[in-house]
Amino acid sequence: MRIAHIITRLIIGGAQENTLFNVDDQHHLFNDEVCLITGPGLGPEGSLEPKARERGLDLRVLPELRRSLNPLQDWSSLKAIRRAFADYAPQLVHTHSSKAGILGRLAAHQLGIPSVHTIHGASFHYGQNVVAQTAYKWAERRAARWCQHYITVCDAMIDQYVDAGIASRDKFTTIYSGMDVDHFLIPRRDPVTLRAELGLAPTDIVLGKVARLFHLKGHEYLIEAAPQVVKAVPNVRFLLVGDGILKAAFQVRIAELGLTKHFVFAGLVAPEAVGEYLHVMDVVVHTSVWEGLARVLPQGSIAGKPVISFAIDGAPEVCIPHETGLLVEPRNVPQLADAMIRLAQNAALRQRLGATGKARFTEQFRHQNMTRQIREVYAKVLADR
Repeated sequence: MRIAHIITRLIIGGAQENTLFNVDDQHHLFNDEVCLITGPGLGPEGSLEPKARERGLDLRVLPELRRSLNPLQDWSSLKAIRRAFADYAPQLVHTHSSKAGILGRLAAHQLGIPSVHTIHGASFHYGQNVVAQTAYKWAERRAARWCQHYITVCDAMIDQYVDAGIASRDKFTTIYSGMDVDHFLIPRRDPVTLRAELGLAPTDIVLGKVARLFHLKGHEYLIEAAPQVVKAVPNVRFLLVGDGILKAAFQVRIAELGLTKHFVFAGLVAPEAVGEYLHVMDVVVHTSVWEGLARVLPQGSIAGKPVISFAIDGAPEVCIPHETGLLVEPRNVPQLADAMIRLAQNAALRQRLGATGKARFTEQFRHQNMTRQIREVYAKVLADR
């Protein structure tokens, strides 16, 4: 197969890691001809571009492709994408993310190339203003005409797109995100040593969150719940893995609450090192208010940790109440605090939930399985054409 992938930015993030595994597997395991087209990775989130180049992948960066909405810039982006597709001449285009997803499908349609789009998270979501949400729903309905099939990272995304009138249910296939599960099964570094380096005592109960310090990731709810948790469990510590534009604001608020000594900011961590930090944690907490299916939920489970999550999007498909973790109403700070206290105080419950998640999700989330299923979708689309 000859496939062109396109994503808006190749920053360190779940959708980007998922896409990179897909492209890497196609190239190295399945001997496909494949290229990855992206815009410049601007911002403090870190970049996966060096990893793509290190793996010998065909990476093509389009300066015109930017994340922000701007009609003139978007017109330039469309022309650049169309030129890139025409130059590469793929059999099929696989689009990812909102901006690249819409412009990429349009460009492929204009060139008569079939396309598949992965919904890593709905382009219309909580936190958008009415104008932006309406615009994205309209654009998605238009783009559905140019797309032969959708891949979703969880069943919840199918429901959202069908309910919004984007496309009929038969145009969707759920394929869970792939990852290198060995990084989460067995840490490369000794957790006891890493704990000490982070200033965490052996007796501390560590509640950890892995996410960019960015809007919609929900760190503010964790921070506001912290006083209640610390009052009930004085030896609790919060480990935040990731970086972003909201770091300073979070540190100010934590200081206002008098909890600076209870928080550890680990900073930006390479994707392959995330497992080391998960093994330092006693509980994995994820408080995003918009996310298709956060990769850290299966990652935490595979590492044998119980997970706590807001009940959004695909989270209930992995954070299964009282089996692998505890679900909380979105943005409900008292409920979040209660869930963290419950697990912080009950080691036996932590062990049971973590063991169940590890047994349930390890094989399901191997990246090789994901890519094999995705190639089956490609083959069907190409056969139907």
